[in-house]
Amino acid sequence: MKKSYVYIVSNKNRTTLYIGVTSNLTNRINSHSEGEGSDFTKRYNLTDLIYYEEFDDIREAIVREKQLKNWRREWKFNLIREMNPDLKDLTFDI
Repeated sequence: MKKSYVYIVSNKNRTTLYIGVTSNLTNRINSHSEGEGSDFTKRYNLTDLIYYEEFDDIREAIVREKQLKNWRREWKFNLIREMNPDLKDLTFDI
């Protein structure tokens, strides 16, 4: 079964977050890095992968994406820091 991912990208100063879902995390993050993401990610230079979760079913990933998008900013950062305490760019770790 094909893996799916929910991911969070941010800018260099970690002031803006974008939550997305994809079946190919490496390609998707490369697209963000090359400025080929959505208008929102391009406008705010959201290129750094700071969080991701892996799923076996794309439907589960979509449900999780919608859940996270409804969370408060503070909750999102608390979740991110559980996996990535220093908020470093994880692009080269995937």
